[in-house]
Amino acid sequence: MRVLGIDPGLRNLGWGIIDVAGARLSHVANGICHSAPGEGEGDLAQRLVSLHTQLTEVLRAHAPDAAAVEHTFVNKDAVATLKLGQARGIALLVPAQFGLTVGEYAPNAVKKSIVGVGHAAKDQVDHMVRLHLPGVKIAGPDAADALAIAICHAHHLQSAGRLQAALKRAAG
Repeated sequence: MRVLGIDPGLRNLGWGIIDVAGARLSHVANGICHSAPGEGEGDLAQRLVSLHTQLTEVLRAHAPDAAAVEHTFVNKDAVATLKLGQARGIALLVPAQFGLTVGEYAPNAVKKSIVGVGHAAKDQVDHMVRLHLPGVKIAGPDAADALAIAICHAHHLQSAGRLQAALKRAAG
C-alpha cells in the first residue's frame, strides 16, 4: 500500500509518500509545494491554485492508495489560522479528487506515534522519521512532518486492519 502524508501550509505544504508492506516501511518520495506571495488583490486565491496544481502533480506521479493530513494548529492570530485552514482545504480536496479517503491527525497524535511523546520537537520528529526510513533524504522540515504523518497513518491502518481481522475471526 502506498501512503501519502500532507503537512498543510500556505507558503510551504510538505508531502511525503511511503510504501507499506506488512511491518516494512520504505520511502518513495517527499517534497515541499511552495506558493510564493504575489502582489495585491487575489493573492490568496492564486497561492491556493498553485498549491492545488502542485499537489495534483504529486498524486498523478505517485498514485497513493491512502492519504492523511495534519489538523490545523490554532494559534492566537485568527487571520493566519483561517489562511492555514484554506491551505488545509486544498490538502483534503486533492486526495479526495483522486478518490482517496483522507485520514486526519492532530499534531500531538502524530508526534506520539512517531517519537513516543506528544510534545516532541521538530528535530526529534525528523530524527525518528530517518530511523523509520533509513537513507531517506528529506526536502525540509515540512517534508519530514509529512513523512511522519504518512507513517502515523500507516500504523493506524495496520492497527485497523488487525482489528477488523480479529473481529471477523471472533464472529465466524
